[in-house]
Amino acid sequence: MTTFTADRTAYIRSHAWMAALAMAAGMMILWVMGNPHVWTGAIGGLAAIILRGWYLMSEEIAVVWTLSDTALTGPAERNIPLTQIERVRTIGSYVQVVTKSGDKHLIKYQADSAATARTIERELQ
Repeated sequence: MTTFTADRTAYIRSHAWMAALAMAAGMMILWVMGNPHVWTGAIGGLAAIILRGWYLMSEEIAVVWTLSDTALTGPAERNIPLTQIERVRTIGSYVQVVTKSGDKHLIKYQADSAATARTIERELQ
């Protein structure tokens, strides 16, 4: 059995990227609206992502996925039989597992998402 846990550094890095995007989006929206104080969009975007990150960190970091020789199990009683996994791919620090029925599951904030994906794919063979 192998377990996959969230990495604090990957969590913070992901939120830094989200903050940069939120800051740019906030400034762009204010600019399009003709607001003379465009810079306040950056402050608002940064504050929103910092608050989100702080609020959710303990919950997200505690998530554990377990890979056995028959299934991948995760939070909220997710149990994915390995025979039902169609595709595994990485998206930043996330690993997306797609089942044959089209369900999609994210293993979030992996320190090395490529290694996590390879471990799952190896078990599928």
